[in-house]
Amino acid sequence: MKRTIVIGGGASGLISAIFASSKTNEVIILERNGTCGKKILATGGGKCNYWNANQDLKYYHSNHERELKKIITKQNQQEVLNFFQSLGIIPKIKNGYYYPFSNQAVTIQNALILECQKRNITIKNHSYVKKIEKSQKKFIVTTTEEVFFADSVILATGSKAAPKTGSDGNGYLLAKSLGHTLIEPLPALVQIETKGSYLKEWAGIRTDAILTWYENGQRKMQETGELQLTAYGISGICSMNLSRYISKGIKNGKKEKIKINFLPFLSYETKEQYLAWLESQNRIVQKRTIQELLEAILNYKLVRIILKETSIPCNKNFQQLSLCQKEDLITHLIEWSVEITGTKSFMDAQVCSGGIPVTEINPYTMESKKQKGLYLIGELLDVDGSCGGYNLGFAWMSGMLAGKSCKGEKNDTN
Repeated sequence: MKRTIVIGGGASGLISAIFASSKTNEVIILERNGTCGKKILATGGGKCNYWNANQDLKYYHSNHERELKKIITKQNQQEVLNFFQSLGIIPKIKNGYYYPFSNQAVTIQNALILECQKRNITIKNHSYVKKIEKSQKKFIVTTTEEVFFADSVILATGSKAAPKTGSDGNGYLLAKSLGHTLIEPLPALVQIETKGSYLKEWAGIRTDAILTWYENGQRKMQETGELQLTAYGISGICSMNLSRYISKGIKNGKKEKIKINFLPFLSYETKEQYLAWLESQNRIVQKRTIQELLEAILNYKLVRIILKETSIPCNKNFQQLSLCQKEDLITHLIEWSVEITGTKSFMDAQVCSGGIPVTEINPYTMESKKQKGLYLIGELLDVDGSCGGYNLGFAWMSGMLAGKSCKGEKNDTN
């Protein structure tokens, strides 16, 4: 009888244990928390966005992105979907985002733990791993309470993001002790901190917007979606998708800036076109002040901030404004510039960029190239996804591959 020890009972750890289990392979999960899958409960606003129908590689990020196409394959995607179907999970699909039909993340957590129990997988909660050693062909795994021997070990400890769920970076230390290197982890999918005297005034506003990210004055990337304006800066999916790049830029001493377009429903290319549109709105809606005209389009608090920043009296009519005032107003409506001072910490981050390089594992099995019998999966690796179920998607696929390999099952693409 062989034995596989899975260190970490999160998303990737649970699925790897399930796929590793067999009549000839005993599986033990060592979980530091009081229960497995704690971080799953926080995903998708508590609803668990566990998958996305669009698995384009552009939604996965790494310092070695070419390796990802060997992991995120059509075959692996279909196997993951088949797996969740086998658990009885009925998906509720909205714009390609998969949620359990119950709209409760606990549905996914319970299904995975129940499957582990059905397969006689041993789960040892409150088990913090201090050390892993290799002696001949066996691994010696030392926790705060016990010592375990295993033929294979799956490291599924997560990253440094959201440490309150149990991710404290211990997995990086364990991997390094077994010969791996580390690309410095930085917060990703995290809120962005900015400067501005108006921040307290706009806190609590939610609005759709287009964000354009600039680094050292160069236009880099654009994201569209709901934006949350906060007392520290900005949040929301569109800003969080930019945060991985901003974290890295700030770390490297670069100047980071975002311009906000509060009129994302228009697809004009020049300020003159936006100005002409606003003039047409003024003709349609007559006898309105500029404040009343804008409040028919935007959040009233945001309108008052924009008028204050442009020094335009709120009781003036649009036609009373000078051309200079009109142009300044358009600039603030479609190119509101925010200077970025940083991002929130690992405490608030959903995931990390950086981690163990994917070039140090076999992408078809997730086995370490440094240590035979060791597997590295999920957030521990230098892979992070955009918002929308991609980080869980990578957890499922990488965990499945590692589990199958531990059991002795070969991937068809290997």
